[in-house]
Amino acid sequence: MMGDMTITLIDEAQYDAEMDGKVLPALQACLTEGWMEPATHDSDGNALPTLDNPGKLHYCCYDARKFDELREDGAAGSFRGTIVISHGFTEFGRKYSEMVWYFLLAGYSVCVFEHRGHGHSVHDMSNPSLVWIDDWRRYVADFAKFASTVGRECAADRPLNLYCHSMGGGIGAAVLERYPSLFDKAVLSAPMIAPVVGMPTWIARIVVGGICALGFGRSRVFGHADFSDDLNLDDYRGASEARVRWFHKQRLADESYQTNAATFEWARQAMALSRAVLKPDMCGAIETPTLLFQAGLDVWVLNGPQDEFIERVREGGGSIEKVRYDRSLHEIFSMPNDVLGPYLERILDFLQVPAPGLR
Repeated sequence: MMGDMTITLIDEAQYDAEMDGKVLPALQACLTEGWMEPATHDSDGNALPTLDNPGKLHYCCYDARKFDELREDGAAGSFRGTIVISHGFTEFGRKYSEMVWYFLLAGYSVCVFEHRGHGHSVHDMSNPSLVWIDDWRRYVADFAKFASTVGRECAADRPLNLYCHSMGGGIGAAVLERYPSLFDKAVLSAPMIAPVVGMPTWIARIVVGGICALGFGRSRVFGHADFSDDLNLDDYRGASEARVRWFHKQRLADESYQTNAATFEWARQAMALSRAVLKPDMCGAIETPTLLFQAGLDVWVLNGPQDEFIERVREGGGSIEKVRYDRSLHEIFSMPNDVLGPYLERILDFLQVPAPGLR
């Protein structure tokens, strides 16, 4: 049971058949695809640095009311609003197809934004494996522009909610701080409040900053590699093998989904984003009721800074709840059904409980 409805999870033993034969065709039938011009100014009204190729940013919106017309069970729930998804580093919109399916079943339209350098949004690197960004504020401004225009229009007079993961969670947290009235509720799933950098963060800032100053900001970070066709399941022990294999299959089918490595400038901006998000006065600016999920076996983002973030939001008078899954990997939505089920239920229960000032 998910809130006041029953949602059946995808059968892991029949995962490919259900995703490819049922979920994707249904999503395609209620899809509106589009491209957005990047933001030109940050939240303070300051002009962002000029890019040689601003390009366009890609998104997909899925209409819950159109989806209801397609349901084989004939069920049609009330339209609950819209969920805007902010994905993680080296991810892409299609990876969230299963989560989009569940949100649609729960009565939410879904808008999935592909951050700059990811998916079918403009890439700034000729190597499809590399991710570069010149200024973390660009991620924040672009996503806020998308949510406040495309997302808001999709939600109409119903709630506009945020669901974000990893890098997308760091971006989402910064948006909550700088645009406090934009979202009605927010779910941060293993958010990148601070990335794992393999050394004390203050040392990493000095090293990476020096490398960028020497002109190597577009070079690949040490230890990162180009995308490989080979999938090493040892890197995902404990996750749902069916989900991990399906994610990889999507990447094999589209070069735009093959981002796999950070550049030094991306790493520098990720650490700068972390410092900005953790400032006590910024944490205190958050007004949106927030649910933060923490993965106990996370190797990509640090749990400690997440706890600091929660404490500072509460000290500032904000409402934030933490749910920790001790045995979960970073991508909680990639875990087996016995983890995914409770995770999804907590999300839907949280979104459905009215909050003060909710539209």
